[in-house]
Amino acid sequence: QTWARPSQPAAPSAAWQVEVGEAQLSQGDLRLQDEHPNDTAGAANEPVRLAASGISASVRGLAWPGATWARTQLQLRLAADTASGASTTKPSAKAVVQSGHIDWNGQLATAPLQAHGTLRVERVPVHAFEPYFGSGLNLALLRAEASWRGDIAVAQRSQGLEATARGDALLGDVHVHERAAANAPAGDELLSWQSLALRGLQFALKPGSKPSLDIRQAALTDFYSRLVISEQGRLNLRDVGAAAPAAAASAPAPAPAAPAQGLPIDIAVGGTQLINGKVDFTDRFIKPNYSAALSELNGKLGAFNSTSREMATLELRGRAAGTALLEISGAVNPTAQPLALDIRAKATDLELAPLSPYAGRYAGYAIERGKLSMDVSYKIDPDGKLEAKNQVILNQLTFGDKIESADATKLPVLLVVALLKDRNGVIDINLPVSGSINDPQFSIFGIVLKIIGNLLVKALTAPFALLAGGGSDDLSFVAFEPGTATLTDAGRSTIDKVAKALGDRPALKMTVTGSSDPVSEREAAQKAALEARVQAEQRREALRNGAASDATLPPLTAVQREALVKRLYADATLPNKPRNLIGLAKDIPAAEMEVLLRNATLVNNETARVLALQRGLAVRDALIAKGLPSERLFVAAPKLRASGEDDAAWTPRVQLALSTN
Repeated sequence: QTWARPSQPAAPSAAWQVEVGEAQLSQGDLRLQDEHPNDTAGAANEPVRLAASGISASVRGLAWPGATWARTQLQLRLAADTASGASTTKPSAKAVVQSGHIDWNGQLATAPLQAHGTLRVERVPVHAFEPYFGSGLNLALLRAEASWRGDIAVAQRSQGLEATARGDALLGDVHVHERAAANAPAGDELLSWQSLALRGLQFALKPGSKPSLDIRQAALTDFYSRLVISEQGRLNLRDVGAAAPAAAASAPAPAPAAPAQGLPIDIAVGGTQLINGKVDFTDRFIKPNYSAALSELNGKLGAFNSTSREMATLELRGRAAGTALLEISGAVNPTAQPLALDIRAKATDLELAPLSPYAGRYAGYAIERGKLSMDVSYKIDPDGKLEAKNQVILNQLTFGDKIESADATKLPVLLVVALLKDRNGVIDINLPVSGSINDPQFSIFGIVLKIIGNLLVKALTAPFALLAGGGSDDLSFVAFEPGTATLTDAGRSTIDKVAKALGDRPALKMTVTGSSDPVSEREAAQKAALEARVQAEQRREALRNGAASDATLPPLTAVQREALVKRLYADATLPNKPRNLIGLAKDIPAAEMEVLLRNATLVNNETARVLALQRGLAVRDALIAKGLPSERLFVAAPKLRASGEDDAAWTPRVQLALSTN
């Protein structure tokens, strides 16, 4: 065999060039079937099947490659193709064949590749493409239709793709469900809406810069969301992120990424209308289950921009649980980081009886009746600091039967309610919250629970602090003059405050316990006893002189008092009276007589107990005189203080105790 050697290398052939004067396609059909739209390990790989019909296309003056503009037109109907292949695992809602329409009229150039023109899209089935983008979420898009009317321009530049779009967009008939296991129907509905209309939309993408999206007006109509707490206590929205594939579950965790610097796109919205919304809430963790709804949600959000912290005005109204009126107002910028927020929300007359499962589990009592109103305000500063006020009003909250629950607090819930209720059966409390939302340990709910817990503890350890409205006054005891059953000025002031507080809280009862100290009060008791005898002698003398029995006695002069003391001394049988040689009582100064008379007064445990009882009765009588019914007041057995006890601050007093029974 002889091999021939080429004498000259072959000349390079010229590049291909294509020119199309005019081309048309009429009534064409096209089917696309992708059995493996997602190659991620563990992905469901649900096939994508599309059918395009009624295709009409035309091209005029196309050159490839070439910079001249060719006139192009395209029209077709697009639908999910359910006629071929195995049946889908999705419910019938996704299997409904509804053709969308696509109409393009524009120009195309091939070098560089670029196009501009008018695009009209009507009800294209977005759910048919879900396998391409839905594997990253534990969600199933059962249905969604997209529409667009406007101008689009794209161009391939040396630095990257450049694109602009101007027009109106609509994403409607959206139904999002929880993703179920393979070959099983989709789970519960999570989110839906009738239409999300974006009017005056402008999108711009330029190489080397953030894309931008500007929307003149947005409107969300007939929207719905479903929030569920599972039997395990997990919120359903926590599980919308993709579950790690089994093959990748044991892979080492990647290094933490650097924190994101703002949104990946600049967004500006001129205003948003919210029309006829509803949010369903179900708690399966609590037994029996609790369900409620926010309904008739209507409102608007003003203009906001992701490049600024300037906030948009917010107005939202609706109903909670079918009974309470809901109003939200203020300002917010949902795109700011951290969130820019300054809002106020009010809910009025929410029926409490449906919340009885929570009360039974955590308070240990069922709720018979009552209404809840709330007035809350939340403000977040640019540094992430949150300041919040939660004004809670409970009207006619009435507990019913006791419920045995391992989670129920052991603290006195009924006493707290009775302490906080006013005479009209209203509880009005403020629960302030502060902290930084940048702190990963910060939790508004946790702080509110802590405040409520502190109220319960305070009712147990310092109920009179709650009775005084949180003031510094200690109303738990009433002060008396040493050795007497006479109130001090402070004691009388305490009586006034306690009487008013109890008058405003008819469910409370009070136990009065008098106390005294036979040692530290000995001298004062002896002196008081002598003063009582002097006043009694003064009254007897006034009666002998014709005074009325109820007449007010004038103050004694020194001379008058000395005469009365001498009379008492002369009548007293004292073993230690100073006597002369013949046994007669000596005439000694009046001051010495007083000392002997005082020292002769017996003060022991029994007399101290009588004094303590008199003090308790004095407090009871003083409260009755202020209008409190005697059936709410109880006098307990008196108590004696043992001298030497480690309570140096003890003063003569009556101890007060509150209860509900």
